[in-house]
Amino acid sequence: MIRHTVSFALKHPAGSDAERAFLEAAMVLAAIPGVGRFERLRQVSAKSDFTFGFSMEFADQAAYDAYNAHPDHVAFVRDRWVPEVERFQELDYIAL
Repeated sequence: MIRHTVSFALKHPAGSDAERAFLEAAMVLAAIPGVGRFERLRQVSAKSDFTFGFSMEFADQAAYDAYNAHPDHVAFVRDRWVPEVERFQELDYIAL
């Protein structure tokens, strides 16, 4: 199992309609085959300046690779992520 996570900050003002629209648009990722346990998260630690996070799980590397190549993921990254995300950090985990 691979747990894919990304922490990020948006270019939009906090609480704005644009912020809400971005987070709603991200739900397209949850419907991609192979995506499990998709979560949209608000970051609350004072130790980080990221605002949000996404977390999801994949059964294996093949499922993760298929997700990355899926047209809905490619479109979300191109049309929403690149123009609207200010900065991010991506981490992927496997259990020990």
